[in-house]
Amino acid sequence: MTVIRAIVTDIEGTTSSISFVKDVLFPYARKRLPAYVETHADQPDMQHWLHEAAKEAGIVEASRQEIIELLLRWIDEDRKSTALKALQGMIWKVGYENGDYRAHMYPEVAARLHAWRADGLHLYVYSSGSVPAQKLFFHYSEAGDLSPMFAGYFDTETGPKRERRSYEQIAEAIGEQPGHILFLSDIVEELDAARAAGFRTGWLLRPPLAIPAQPTHPAYADFDAIEL
Repeated sequence: MTVIRAIVTDIEGTTSSISFVKDVLFPYARKRLPAYVETHADQPDMQHWLHEAAKEAGIVEASRQEIIELLLRWIDEDRKSTALKALQGMIWKVGYENGDYRAHMYPEVAARLHAWRADGLHLYVYSSGSVPAQKLFFHYSEAGDLSPMFAGYFDTETGPKRERRSYEQIAEAIGEQPGHILFLSDIVEELDAARAAGFRTGWLLRPPLAIPAQPTHPAYADFDAIEL
């Protein structure tokens, strides 16, 4: 069997519960987004991402309020917009730093990440959340600061998570042959794209989800069950 040298992991449903993102982070950003945009409108980063959101929506000219309403609608739709994810990450940073919440981690994740690093594996994150938001997530986790475990982070600026080319670019970026990389996710379509790029794959089906009799990818109930 090909030796695994690097692991790329998703976040939601993989290292952490979907409910934390849906029930804590999304509402937190939605509630604060209008005021945050208004009070930070003169900052270059804010101007850049508001412009990118308008461009993504095909809007040539719009008021700030119209862009805010667009972003709120995208939050409700869980749109995988790079601009929206960047703005959400900016708001979540305030919440983490204020101690309003800590990022959820499944119980075995921290120990398994430490074990993999101790074995010499290089660890990476690939999530639809922005890279800054990913770094905050693992820095302010319930299990302590896990950010030193990771050698790099990837988001949708690399490409959509359900497209083969995105994984090819990740392999190129980390300088590893695809066959030596294991990608972990709870989403079959992402795993399909990673496998098409030559990655090894691991399908996380955490309880109460059941592992099917003939899974389309190697399937695991948690990180401790993963066989390298």
